[in-house]
Amino acid sequence: QAFLAENKSKKQHPSIASFRATAPQLSSAVAHRWPTMDVDYDDDLQEEATKTSRRVKGRGGADDGRYAGKSGMFEKMAYEEDDDGPARSIEGWVIIVSGVHEEAQEDDVFEAFAEFGDIKNLHLNLDRRTGFVKGYGLIEYETRSEAESAIKSMDGQALLDQKLAVSWAFAKPSRERRRRGLRA
Repeated sequence: QAFLAENKSKKQHPSIASFRATAPQLSSAVAHRWPTMDVDYDDDLQEEATKTSRRVKGRGGADDGRYAGKSGMFEKMAYEEDDDGPARSIEGWVIIVSGVHEEAQEDDVFEAFAEFGDIKNLHLNLDRRTGFVKGYGLIEYETRSEAESAIKSMDGQALLDQKLAVSWAFAKPSRERRRRGLRA
């Protein structure tokens, strides 16, 4: 109470004065409830100083010989000299067809594009909620000439009363971008 009377003369807020009065009482209560522990932080610092490198966790963290020799070398696709144009995928030449009607079936798209060559793969993405086609599809041909003829013939044509836009799905990176990628 003497402490409170002393702090009232200094014109402090009463809650601040009561907090300051109880703070020493709290620390003594904590000390009586839990015993104090001696912790030596110097030992931890010495252990960290002896570690010379960072420990890497996960796959490939330890040099276990999995990637020794040529097994760590991965193939890259060779580019032809012309910068513009399509890039071949691993299995064939892929074109993208946009503007596909939402009620179109795979058979409709397959029949429209099968006359240009053997279709290796046809994929129409569906909307999960409605079950209708999202509006685009990917078609893969074996040869570049088949894909080119499909692009030239079907670009701008109508399928189920909707105009299609057909082009290459993958393009080669520009010469400048390839050089930048080799240096990085």
